[in-house]
Amino acid sequence: MEKRFYSVSDFYKKRFGTKVFKISLDAGCTCPTRDGTKGRGGCIFCSAAGSGDFAASRMKPIHEQIGQAKQLVESKLRGRSGTTDGRFIAYFQNFTNTYGEPSVLEQKYCEAAAEPGIVGIAIATRPDCLDDGILNRIARLGDRTFVSIELGLQTSNETTAAFIRRGYPLSTYDAAVQRIRRANPAIHIVTHVIFGLPGETDADMLETVRHCTAAGTDGIKFTVLYVLAGTDLAAGYRAGSFSCMTQDDYFSIVARSLELLPPSVVVHRLTGDGPKRILIAPLWTANKRKVRNDMARYFTAHDVRQGSAEQISR
Repeated sequence: MEKRFYSVSDFYKKRFGTKVFKISLDAGCTCPTRDGTKGRGGCIFCSAAGSGDFAASRMKPIHEQIGQAKQLVESKLRGRSGTTDGRFIAYFQNFTNTYGEPSVLEQKYCEAAAEPGIVGIAIATRPDCLDDGILNRIARLGDRTFVSIELGLQTSNETTAAFIRRGYPLSTYDAAVQRIRRANPAIHIVTHVIFGLPGETDADMLETVRHCTAAGTDGIKFTVLYVLAGTDLAAGYRAGSFSCMTQDDYFSIVARSLELLPPSVVVHRLTGDGPKRILIAPLWTANKRKVRNDMARYFTAHDVRQGSAEQISR
């Protein structure tokens, strides 16, 4: 019997009855580690765009951002066999998308949810930026449409977390998962994890995956650490203070992580890709299609659990 993990492609098809694409939006937020509340400069790996380098311009209203993003997806598919079927998840990606005036953010979420073809909302945020004012509003939205909250954990190692300037302890993540559950059990919780952070061992990375599943996450996003120009991480890389993971080492840790996941946990991403114009390392991540194909071959050769039509997505 073929070994499989629960891919996001399968999850969306089960939920919506068709293939669904995520489109990146910008709610105009910042982060507490950037504005002086908890620090300046953000996490050491974060670009000036706040991990939202592929999102539409925040200067445009939400409906225009959605229109632009839909066109981008459809242009990429033009000439291929795949089609969008007009179904999308509106992904508020840049910076911390619950960090702002709750009523203003709620209006943007609702505007996106009301657009034609939008079947759900995904909100990227930090576990320490989910007070009752915003969480209760998101919970109400979750009664009307599919809602996912994506939490940037990155690592369960407190020493690493301090080094990357995450700005909150591990207990804050655990509490956030439980608070979301209590607010609305229908909200789909996704946890972001980065492999290859400076100083981390394989044991550290696998422990992060174990912690996420024990805490009760519904989904997980894996990515390899990549170095972008203009970040504090780039200075350390150029100084030789750390090296990036090789492709095979990354595939190996992902494969071992998949074996740790309960069958119900959805794999939303197998790795990420930084914008090529500012990508410094590792350069093997630059060709997303090649990485996807190489990973599939690696998984087959090593008898690793595989998903159906799994995409390497943002």
